[in-house]
Amino acid sequence: MSGIHGIVPAPLVVQPSTQAPFVITRSTVVVVDADEALLPLAVLTADLLGRVSGRAVEVRRAEPDTAGVVLMRLVDDLPPGTEAYRVVVGTGRVRLEARSTDGLVHAVVTLRQLLRERPDGGIEVAAVRVEDAPRYAWRGLSLDVARHFVSVPDLKVVIGLMAHYKLNVLHLHLTDDQAWRLDMPSRPELVRRASAHSVGGDAGGYYSGADWDEILAFARARAIRVVPEIDVPGHVNAALHAYGELNPDGQPADEYLGIDVGFSRLHDDLPATHAFLADVFGDLAEMTPGRHVHIGGDEVLAMGPDEYARLVRTAAAAVTAHGKRVVAWQEAASVPDLPAGTVVQYWDTRVDAAPLVAAAHAGARVLLSPAPKVYLDMRYEAGVGLGQEWAGTVELRDAYEWAPASLVADLPPEAVVGVEAAVWTETLRTLDDLTTMLLPRLAAVAEVAWSEPARRDFDDFTRRLRHHGRHWDRIGLAWHRTPQGRWDG
Repeated sequence: MSGIHGIVPAPLVVQPSTQAPFVITRSTVVVVDADEALLPLAVLTADLLGRVSGRAVEVRRAEPDTAGVVLMRLVDDLPPGTEAYRVVVGTGRVRLEARSTDGLVHAVVTLRQLLRERPDGGIEVAAVRVEDAPRYAWRGLSLDVARHFVSVPDLKVVIGLMAHYKLNVLHLHLTDDQAWRLDMPSRPELVRRASAHSVGGDAGGYYSGADWDEILAFARARAIRVVPEIDVPGHVNAALHAYGELNPDGQPADEYLGIDVGFSRLHDDLPATHAFLADVFGDLAEMTPGRHVHIGGDEVLAMGPDEYARLVRTAAAAVTAHGKRVVAWQEAASVPDLPAGTVVQYWDTRVDAAPLVAAAHAGARVLLSPAPKVYLDMRYEAGVGLGQEWAGTVELRDAYEWAPASLVADLPPEAVVGVEAAVWTETLRTLDDLTTMLLPRLAAVAEVAWSEPARRDFDDFTRRLRHHGRHWDRIGLAWHRTPQGRWDG
């Protein structure tokens, strides 16, 4: 493979051409191929090209063969899958083609990564043909906004970064012991009483219904769907603080702003518990389009297995009652009779994976988030910088050099729905903290999730990634200049 093209994740096909490069000029326009549904994406594309080039780029109804156009259209002659796309750059024009609008978003991202500055200060794209489609349909980032709140503007930065590496699922960990971050219509006291603070007493916050709609729309425009998580039956001190009836003594729990886990729990024998689960998961399902809702289920250390199973099934039933599919952390794999199509998220490589394998053979789907590879709140180096080390250190090569299909012995490869990085915010307070931990490792995980094994090579990856640091600097993102990378400048 050649590293000169700079596309991350690695595409299926890259064919350089001897034609002259396409140069963005004052006459460059974005052309939509007679499809009103493509207009919003065309406007975003014109805005992107305008910002990069410093020249206004318009969207027009023009003949597709006109010189100087970026043509966007839906086609059928591509690899299977709704996210397949094609980019063809030649003298005087660019074709962005895909099976769906999601695929066209990926085509635009690839075009953005191909843009290069000319010696005269202009912007050009080398002549090339790219055809591409993802290996896995689920390519995600799990972001903890409970331990430290992430504001809507900062969250949009993260979403934009995800889109730049063709990730398509934002999994938001909205609740935990420290805080509850989404206003639920049926339970207003959750954010009134349990959202003001973050770990260590830092400032908190929450997403209103209007904020939530804004987040969903911003993500959707970038081919990203949101999977919200309310974590039960553990990690629930914020709920116990807001609603005393969830505690056996009927009194609200004290606020908790530390980082210990496993001490809080719901109680199956309290009628208030079942009403609470029905309310909050019903609200969440109604507020969120898409197929999946995450019920948590991890690190419930103060509860017997039978009660745990009953409460997981109750939460799952509240989700499926609204036509959604269940996602849960790997501990839920031990629960019999999970709903059909449940996605079990594997994270803890320290424990026996037999229940996970058994659940997969029984019909569960598996999402891979192995902490020693993709928990991006782990430090890059031992004892250095931000983050934690309970799962070890995760350098760029660690995040890149692993094989999802063979990660778990005896797990059927067809049971794996995808790969999801995770970043927990116990020790991360700012957007700079967050992006420093994400970059460059998020790009590595994205390539693991997108690219076929035969297309992946770490040396080639670092060559393709070398220009990306300049892009991160240009848009003002903090990042870690790992010595395992090759960086311009």
